[in-house]
Amino acid sequence: MDNLSLRRACADALRMLAVEAVQAANSGHPGMPMGMADIAEALWRHRLKHDPAHPQWIDRDRFVLSNGHGSMLLYGLLHLSGHALPIEELKRFRQLHSKTPGHPEVDVTPGVETTTGPLGQGLANAVGMALAEKLLAAEFNRPGHTVIDHRTFVFCGDGCLMEGISHEACSLAGTWGLHKLVVFYDDNGISIDGAVSGWFADDTPARFEAYGWTVLRDVDGHDAELLDAAIDEALASDKPVLVCCKTEIGHGSPNRANTADVHGAPLGAAEIALTRERLGWQAAPFEVPEDVAQAWDARADGESRYCAWKARFAAYAEAYPELAHALLQRTAGRGGGALDAPAEAALAQAIEEAEARRAAVATRKASQDCLNVFGPAMPALLGGSADLTGSNLTDWRGHQPLTGRGTGNHVHYGVREFGMAAVMNGIALHGGYRPYGGTFLTFSDYARNALRMSALMKLPVVHVFTHDSIGLGEDGPTHQPVEHASSLRLIPGLDVWRPADATETAVAWRAALQRTDGPAALLLTRQALPHASDGTPRAEAIARGAYVLRRPANERLVLLASGSEVSLALAAAERLAQQGVAARVVSVPCLDVFDRQDATYRADTLPRHLPRLAIEAGSTGLWWKYVGEQGDVIGLDSFGESAPAAQLFKLFGFTPEAVVERALRLLPAAAAAPEAARPLATA
Repeated sequence: MDNLSLRRACADALRMLAVEAVQAANSGHPGMPMGMADIAEALWRHRLKHDPAHPQWIDRDRFVLSNGHGSMLLYGLLHLSGHALPIEELKRFRQLHSKTPGHPEVDVTPGVETTTGPLGQGLANAVGMALAEKLLAAEFNRPGHTVIDHRTFVFCGDGCLMEGISHEACSLAGTWGLHKLVVFYDDNGISIDGAVSGWFADDTPARFEAYGWTVLRDVDGHDAELLDAAIDEALASDKPVLVCCKTEIGHGSPNRANTADVHGAPLGAAEIALTRERLGWQAAPFEVPEDVAQAWDARADGESRYCAWKARFAAYAEAYPELAHALLQRTAGRGGGALDAPAEAALAQAIEEAEARRAAVATRKASQDCLNVFGPAMPALLGGSADLTGSNLTDWRGHQPLTGRGTGNHVHYGVREFGMAAVMNGIALHGGYRPYGGTFLTFSDYARNALRMSALMKLPVVHVFTHDSIGLGEDGPTHQPVEHASSLRLIPGLDVWRPADATETAVAWRAALQRTDGPAALLLTRQALPHASDGTPRAEAIARGAYVLRRPANERLVLLASGSEVSLALAAAERLAQQGVAARVVSVPCLDVFDRQDATYRADTLPRHLPRLAIEAGSTGLWWKYVGEQGDVIGLDSFGESAPAAQLFKLFGFTPEAVVERALRLLPAAAAAPEAARPLATA
């Protein structure tokens, strides 16, 4: 078999594995794998730097299948190249507990770099990976010692480029000059509804050229030699590269190719037989001819590449032992790895300083005060904001802004909330940096699906959301979040912190940065909040998600609140005490963490025998879980208004008087103190 014939056979092996797995599952997407198989062969067999035996090698090339519905293409590549993905798993495609789920999932399948499926997000993740590589190379490489030098390759389709996130992320990639990012666009002209010409008529090459990319137009995606030449040209570019590959969806299928029918449904036995005949494929289902299997096996080449890098790293470690140690530590896990002793000490210092200061401060400012303490102690910290740095206060003294083609540790993402969140996911997946980024809480809606993906992938990403309630005032209901805190709490695995003062803010930061198995969101105020404690040590109590802040004798009821409403609960408790009603106050900075506490702690914090009143300037729905049918919730189940914050809190019933009135309603009339029957004093 000559070389070109072997290459076609290698590509056809990918096609048939995809066709057979989808047929066996009676579910899946054969069209894209059949169409992109030749591109995959050109990249994976001839250019991709990876070692199947060491899939977490820090200097491997990253490969992202952004059009993740074509997952069987990736599973075929991983199996054939020698990763720990046996043929039995391909036969179990889309079945319960298999390593071949419907869309690629990181940590499920060896060699999968990110979870993809929501179109465009894989492409945005790849931008984050390429940024992390660039920053790590600048930070750690030294003359004569290049230990970080890899590329990020992406497969994407029309759907990825129709999604708006592709604009946000790819614009940033061009601005940052991420020249080690190469994207292969599967330009087949077909999506689920048919030919895309009726709804996707963009001049895509011109669009990417406007971003500052190198664009290779009209590359035949089924010609191995032309693909080789295109890849060579892409690797020589000093800009990110879009390779526009003209392909035929379902290539090889006589009756389904170039139709929407092949996108997301099995071919069927009859069409598979015709496809075999068209391709000249004679191997039995799920079998690969020996010469083709040997041609695909990347284990020997991968081991050679890995060993060569290990030798280079050994020389680097001898010349720069401290840098080598730091690099290994930073890349040992996602998001910059576990915190080291200096970082832990700085976080403890931030908590101590916040508690000692005991000042009234907006929690967004308290957050920045914390960053000023631990930011310099955490080289892995990579902050940012979606064009709201001066409002989110995500920078710190001595930070270095990332601008243009330079390096830095604070990223100006521009007005790109969704792109920012997905890029941060890519940074965390790559390793080396702990990303966090800020915007207004109401704009978490723009970023929501990327937040969901960070939780699904268990990525240690920190989302800083400021202007967390009607307390932002005059900007009005378009900017005043109402449902957002509750909405974020519904995302499994996302810890949502809404601190009540500077100390709780510092503890929330520590918890978020100590966490390595999932993301956190910090919901912070624009308005100043009073210090909530008398100085009693409470950092460890705060870290449990909810704790008793005020515990009088002879308690009659419980007031529980989060964020800015904690001070309101304390003020109401004082007024209740004047009327002979002792009220416990429980601060609840993080319901998610509180829910993970043991049953005894939860019961001690919220005793069942006491009526409970929850207070939060947002949607009431989730709070009923904590107050029960006999309790009550003061919240906001309508949109806000445009007015100064103080007027809005009064308008919507967030005053001590209103809390006292609602609290007294929870007490049996006969059991209330005599003072409770008297008219309530006005403020």
